[in-house]
Amino acid sequence: MDGGGRLWILVTLLLTLAAAAAAAAATTRRRHAYAAMMYMGTPRDYEFYVAMRVMMRSLAKLNVDADLVVIASVDVPVRWVQTLQEEDGVRVVTVENLKNPYENQDNFNTRFKLTLNKLYAWSLVSYDRVVMLDSDNIFLQRTDELFQCGQFCAVFINPCIFHTGLFVLQPSMDVFKNMLHELEIGRENPDGADQGFLASYFPDLLDQPMFHPPINGTKLDGTYRLPLGYQMDASYYYLKLRWSIPCGPNSVITFPSAPWLKPWYWWSWPVLPLGLSWHEQRRKNLGYGSEVLVLLIQAIMYAGIIAVTRLARPSLSKLCYNRRPEKSIMILHAMLKVAAMWSILAAYTVPFFLIPRTVHPLLGWSLYVLGVASLSSIVINVFLLPPLPVLTVLLGILGSLVVMAFPWYSDGVVRALAVFAYAFCCAPMVWASLMKVSSSLQNLLEREAFFPRLGESTQLPEFNKLY
Repeated sequence: MDGGGRLWILVTLLLTLAAAAAAAAATTRRRHAYAAMMYMGTPRDYEFYVAMRVMMRSLAKLNVDADLVVIASVDVPVRWVQTLQEEDGVRVVTVENLKNPYENQDNFNTRFKLTLNKLYAWSLVSYDRVVMLDSDNIFLQRTDELFQCGQFCAVFINPCIFHTGLFVLQPSMDVFKNMLHELEIGRENPDGADQGFLASYFPDLLDQPMFHPPINGTKLDGTYRLPLGYQMDASYYYLKLRWSIPCGPNSVITFPSAPWLKPWYWWSWPVLPLGLSWHEQRRKNLGYGSEVLVLLIQAIMYAGIIAVTRLARPSLSKLCYNRRPEKSIMILHAMLKVAAMWSILAAYTVPFFLIPRTVHPLLGWSLYVLGVASLSSIVINVFLLPPLPVLTVLLGILGSLVVMAFPWYSDGVVRALAVFAYAFCCAPMVWASLMKVSSSLQNLLEREAFFPRLGESTQLPEFNKLY
């Protein structure tokens, strides 16, 4: 064999070894993990699935030196599991739902029924340390120093009770089995969820020292309190409209708010200023491809409705003739008024529920305004109402969005006062518009534009009827 042949064989062998080493490195598990749980059975399963993907992708983009793990219940859709594994590079651990023995407590909230699945984190014994997360966290920077913490570490965002939206643990099957035993014997749990159980299981954490990562990278033993910078409650931001957390690195934002005010909902901004921060992370890490088609279809539908109602100005006078006794007219008039008011209400509410919940706020609010305008145009033309009073509420909503989104408030108190002042000034105009709509309906009814007597002329030359 000549020298060129040997060189070719050597290069091929080196490339093969390099590929094998890369494949082995890709499949080798790291010593640490960021973990979260996912289960089914709530009205918001899809939204939490999207939030989970955004959080995991943001961690991957920060190049954390840890595996990304999702503890998923057996009923999580297969396509979701495949997406997490194939597109997001997440290791999915499938588990059976733990039975919640506290679901008959008086103060039990059913949405927390399966949160005890979080205890499975202690069964991840292939890792030295695990950072357990809720999906409503925004990571501002890497937090790998948390893996130096002890057997259990958590943040107190409440003066007396630590928060389980982020905590560090050392996996142990002995601890996991002991926790299951405590569930069986009915250990005290104030809220029936993971929060109350873990607070009862680690009752002395408040008395433990604050965690400070050793400079030499060694791991600590014992339990520690984590600095508040690892779980910055979003409500702290809303007070001053800036972060002012002196203890610990400002690393993670959490949103322990009502379920319908989580940051991934399109209506969360500008009501809650930080909602846009979460959507900025989604835009960078995941995108909105799954909702674009639905948004486009709805926008085309609303634009078509507006175009049709501009061409056709229908009047019910051509469809309705009075063949009933005179004494029934008052009942019909009252029913018509109620129908008109309910139609206006529907025009403002139906678009809200049709918009995909996790779209970007700018897209969501734009589509909502277009939807309200299109459905209101139907109401205006069917009931022959003046446009401005019907659309006054929509204009008021647009104004409130501008007031809330104004970026130069000195603090949250000034912002709240500005919103209150705007609402106070708008209330009389909204009331006047409702009165104008009611009087317009009454005038039309008194002229018998809707229910003319049989044989009388019903032509209204100012309306272009397309039939």
